[in-house]
Amino acid sequence: MKLIAIAAAAAAVAVLAGPAIAAPKPDPAMLQQGHDVFQKWCAPCHGAGPGHPGTDALQAKYKGAKPGLLEERRDLTPDQVRFYVRHGVSIMPFFRKTEVSDADLDAIGAYIARTKR
Repeated sequence: MKLIAIAAAAAAVAVLAGPAIAAPKPDPAMLQQGHDVFQKWCAPCHGAGPGHPGTDALQAKYKGAKPGLLEERRDLTPDQVRFYVRHGVSIMPFFRKTEVSDADLDAIGAYIARTKR
């Protein structure tokens, strides 16, 4: 009886685990759109080099534990990017749909999250 229970549990785990499904590759056109929109709206504060207050603030906050440069981050999801852009955080303002459309925001999220794939 114990052997049957163990076999049933193993079968359930195998069924629930199933085959790993890879995330779809991002569309190159969407990544280019995300890059372009990022350069217009995000890079003035979150770009590389001196004089970018968003990058400077994130470098101070994370003290090397995470990159301050958003384009180097590997932990951000499109949903997180959407939240911060729409709601703002700290001194970062929020951006309205009339400034950054939902389609452009999806593209930015895909561009920033691209390193995770």
